Amino acid sequence: MSDKDKQPLAASAPAPTNGSAETADAALQHIVDGFLHFHHEVFPQQQELFKKLATAQRPRAMFIACADSRIVPELITQSSPGDLFVTRNVGNVVPPYGQMNGGVSTAIEYAVMALGVHHIIVCGHSDCGAMRAVLNPQSLEKMPTVRAWLRHAEVARTMVQDNCSCADEPSSMHVLTEENVIAQLQHLRTHPSVASRMANGQLFIHGWVYDIETSSIKAYDADKSCFLPLDGSHPIPVATPKARF
Repeated sequence: MSDKDKQPLAASAPAPTNGSAETADAALQHIVDGFLHFHHEVFPQQQELFKKLATAQRPRAMFIACADSRIVPELITQSSPGDLFVTRNVGNVVPPYGQMNGGVSTAIEYAVMALGVHHIIVCGHSDCGAMRAVLNPQSLEKMPTVRAWLRHAEVARTMVQDNCSCADEPSSMHVLTEENVIAQLQHLRTHPSVASRMANGQLFIHGWVYDIETSSIKAYDADKSCFLPLDGSHPIPVATPKARF
């Protein structure tokens, strides 16, 4: 697909700023209007692409992101339909294999075994509400399901509490967000399909942290044990151990 086939997603209209909340009907109408614009204006321009996608997909990568409404993987990476196999959940969590036979684990297995993706990207982000909740578990008193889900980030919280002399919550949030990405990469490696493909050099994993305000991304470098800017001026950092077979 050429760059001409790729069109950035249109920016949505901002929420009302005059103190009045958008009504439920207006919110739905905005979404439907967006679909109608896509159906009548965008789709006809890329009809050949969608014709190819109608019966098959070969995504370039699996992208595991937070469900936060500000994070749009296709927009951030300027990807077209069919490029990314996206899974989103609260906190960009990857449950260890066997603990929860749910949507994330199923999507990983399908992406690796059925679609044959060569890359899996786990992407955290700045100002993550899930990470703030991990730091302040009392805020989840009335959300027991969220609290149970975020136990998968407990290792990251412990790492920060035991090893980081952070001066304030923003500093703790920054370190926790990175540590959570590392923790989820470790969980990802417990999945048999992932471990096997990584061992023979067919699959590569990546840990990213996206900054909403600046649009910058830092990527985890396993060899250097740190996050480095993804700025195009250096080799792309990877979190994949060396293949053994």
